[in-house]
Amino acid sequence: MLNPDFHIGGAAGFPALSDAPRTNGAAGGFGDLYRQLNAEVNQFIERGDAAGSLSPEAQVHRMQTGPVEAPSADQQAWLDRIAPLAEEAGRALGVAPEVLSAHAALESGWGQRPIRTEAGADSHNLFALKATPGWRGDVAEIQTTEYEEGVAQSRRAGFRSYADAGSAFRDFSQLLSGSPRYQAALGTGSDALAYGRALQQGGYATDPAYADKLARVAAQIGKGRR
Repeated sequence: MLNPDFHIGGAAGFPALSDAPRTNGAAGGFGDLYRQLNAEVNQFIERGDAAGSLSPEAQVHRMQTGPVEAPSADQQAWLDRIAPLAEEAGRALGVAPEVLSAHAALESGWGQRPIRTEAGADSHNLFALKATPGWRGDVAEIQTTEYEEGVAQSRRAGFRSYADAGSAFRDFSQLLSGSPRYQAALGTGSDALAYGRALQQGGYATDPAYADKLARVAAQIGKGRR
């Protein structure tokens, strides 16, 4: 059952590896797919091609299994801007600021793919919170992807729209700390995988790879801090 509070799947925009096409009924079908994607990624690395030359499935495979790269200069600048907000929310939730920053980066494409209002304005909805019936603020409606039993489904849904990023962090912090669904996510500190899995188990994300994706973004952020 889908949790109506959240956008499910993350802003990376790629299907989970588990949803990639397979050879149905053939022995070793998944192993063959894995080797095929691995070969495609290795060839990409050797040639130094643009990331867009990879198939969507191979892009996901690279994101989940390839080397972790430090954030780009633009990504780091965005992280620096939200750092005080992540620190404030982190103290309230018992979660490391870099983990919350990773969560916001995953859902917003490092701030580069925000949920936009009909007029094209940034909704500042960094955690992709849906506009539930009790929401009294502005709403941005978009087409989004959710997973039902591992199958991606495209749906139109309303999302909360905020005046600024600080409002988004504060609303997310209040919602997470006040919901019995996500108590296991509180106090997870710097363990991004435990945080992500707790969100997933609470119904925040139906993408089967969500926790792994979040942990990988957190590892990127950690590499940039060294």
